[in-house]
Amino acid sequence: MGGPQHGWRRILVEPPRPDRIRRRPDAHWFAVGTVCIGAFMGQLDASIVTLAFPTLERSFNASLGAVTWVGLTYLLVLVALVTAVGRFADMIGRKLLYTYGFMVFIVGSGLCGIAPSLLALNGFRVLQAGGAAMLQANSVAIIYLAMPPDKLGRGIGIQGAAQALGLALGPTVGGLLIALGGWRLIFFVNVPVGILGTALGWFLIPRSRHLQERVRFDWLGLGLFVPAVICFLAAVSFGDEAGWGSPLIIGLLVASAVLVGAFVLRERHFFAPMLDLSLFRRVPFSAGISSGLLSYLVLFGVLFVVPFFLERGLGIGPGRAGLELTVMPVALGVVAPLAGRLADKVGARPLTVSGMALAAAMFVGLALFHDNLGAFLGELALLGAGLGLFTPPNNAAIMGSAPREQSGVAAGVLNMTRGMGTAMGLAFTSLVFGLVVGANRHSGSLVTHGFVASALFLAIVSVVAMILGGLRGRTGLNLDPLATAE
Repeated sequence: MGGPQHGWRRILVEPPRPDRIRRRPDAHWFAVGTVCIGAFMGQLDASIVTLAFPTLERSFNASLGAVTWVGLTYLLVLVALVTAVGRFADMIGRKLLYTYGFMVFIVGSGLCGIAPSLLALNGFRVLQAGGAAMLQANSVAIIYLAMPPDKLGRGIGIQGAAQALGLALGPTVGGLLIALGGWRLIFFVNVPVGILGTALGWFLIPRSRHLQERVRFDWLGLGLFVPAVICFLAAVSFGDEAGWGSPLIIGLLVASAVLVGAFVLRERHFFAPMLDLSLFRRVPFSAGISSGLLSYLVLFGVLFVVPFFLERGLGIGPGRAGLELTVMPVALGVVAPLAGRLADKVGARPLTVSGMALAAAMFVGLALFHDNLGAFLGELALLGAGLGLFTPPNNAAIMGSAPREQSGVAAGVLNMTRGMGTAMGLAFTSLVFGLVVGANRHSGSLVTHGFVASALFLAIVSVVAMILGGLRGRTGLNLDPLATAE
């Protein structure tokens, strides 16, 4: 009995790194590199599946609305679970859940690749998203704990670049894999990469420090939080299609509001809440989360509306349009590490404010000067640079404003806002675009007018994000004295 029980407990304990790794002065960069594999694959998998919708539609003889659930299921589960996973990680270990998350992601991806039906594929996407939540809830937290304080911004900047490159390469890689072996290959490709990420994580990521005491998990809080998030995301995702005034959408929004209210009451009075709401009383944290949410809304709003304009406003083919669109995430990926490095020296506030100011200016430029393709692409690249200037310092400041023992929850909230910003960016930009274009989305002139209206809407959102980013007050990345305590 003693032997097997002892062996069972060992798999719930984080192993130390090999001494030859731990003693290296650059050991923290091994942790950053390992985390970047998960960051890259997570964003690649988010964008790669959208290209497979037409193929899935034909393969399963299903409607386009049905196959979009392959993407939506992943998003809903990921956003709903990532904060709870961060809370678990703060108690049992970030390295533990990160490496096991890769294992779950591998199994889910392999099952998706052999799915015999669309229903089975959606079910396996739930498992895959659960693994992705375990990865994403811990990636920034691991960097935060591994990096020296004076290099925190640089590490998070590199992770941001990996995410941007995954997002940029998703459509290209997806098209290549589907051409080579069909839609199943876009899921099978995760398996060997996941095995590599698991092995590297086990040996190169440091053990967690400053863990919270293990207490009874707030299952009721989770039971209120998950349906609240799902109702909200379902409402914003289908609001344009079903009608924002329809009973379904209003019912979903009301249900979400009621559940959020019940969740807040629960968290305020439970002795060990899933989400410590006192984090939001810290202005640097709440300002960073709010402005970050709007920045993701802006990013995915652009990714939605620009292809319509390129294809139907300028008459560019879809293949070339996808290639032209990559200038924005590539520029983001180039600037992000530089912004992270600069944030270590000057702090977050000047970079986040100037980054969103540049984004707002470029949206105005896109609205006014969009007829010349060269100028259009230049403005798009500068827009990506503005978002690259904003994101790593903002993420680093969010993490720096949270105590180390709550870094998992902080990272979970940060990643939840990315998913919510994704859904809101697609929904609200689609709403603005649709109000102008109407049902005739193939009219070049109407599409152009819709694009201009969307660009001006996103410019306003960028200005609001800029103002919120300026509210953080202090410029340093490590704002809480507990955050740097060893």
